[in-house]
Amino acid sequence: AALPASTRAQQPALPLIGFLSGASAAPFAHLVAAFRQGLVSLAARHKLPTIHEFREFALAGGLMSYGTLLSAMYRRIGVYTGRILKAAKPGDVPVLQPTRFELVLNLKTARALGITIPQMLLLRADEVIQ
Repeated sequence: AALPASTRAQQPALPLIGFLSGASAAPFAHLVAAFRQGLVSLAARHKLPTIHEFREFALAGGLMSYGTLLSAMYRRIGVYTGRILKAAKPGDVPVLQPTRFELVLNLKTARALGITIPQMLLLRADEVIQ
């Protein structure tokens, strides 16, 4: 039998939702990013706290994110690309690794889930969404 349309739309997200563990960590991928709002809504509907790799998920309503600051990585990629375009051999250019990370906490989501975020974590956050 065919799945209802609403279930089919959520199907890619179901393995990411840790119903048994009571929490979820969603790895970033283009497919996951495309379903960002749906994943966040599904987690909220099931009262599931989530942590994500990039800030866009916390901005969309996820509980928190901790990961690479993409804008800093994009700037570094531009410099890296410039070196290669100026005839540097790709093997001579050092491997890029993230150097800046950010923690974003969503207090609105925390309140909805009945979670109190410790003050120490709030003080360490780069951004707190009220």
